[in-house]
Amino acid sequence: MTTQTFVLICDLKDEQEAIRAYVECHKAVAPEIIESIRAAGILQMSIFRWRHRLSMILVGDENFTFEKKAALDNENKKVQEWEAFLGQYQTNLPGTPDNWRWQLMDKIFEYKA
Repeated sequence: MTTQTFVLICDLKDEQEAIRAYVECHKAVAPEIIESIRAAGILQMSIFRWRHRLSMILVGDENFTFEKKAALDNENKKVQEWEAFLGQYQTNLPGTPDNWRWQLMDKIFEYKA
């Protein structure tokens, strides 16, 4: 199976309560949210944090696209509620449009043994 790997970044509000709440709500993600991730063709998703900066590693199957994920998310009330809830803790990265949370990063180096 062919896979695709993406790295995205996002900033949380630089407030201890926002950081704590965001981390806490990811300890028990609703099954409907997990199912929406799977349905979009995502095989693996991990989020890492340093201070208020988040990094996401996303591995998708060969059919995964961000457009497909966005279309599925827009049709899913539970995902819309989840995103709105998380949005209260997130903030825009410098240079991104309003309400733009996760930014895809460009790969500039890779090493494989």
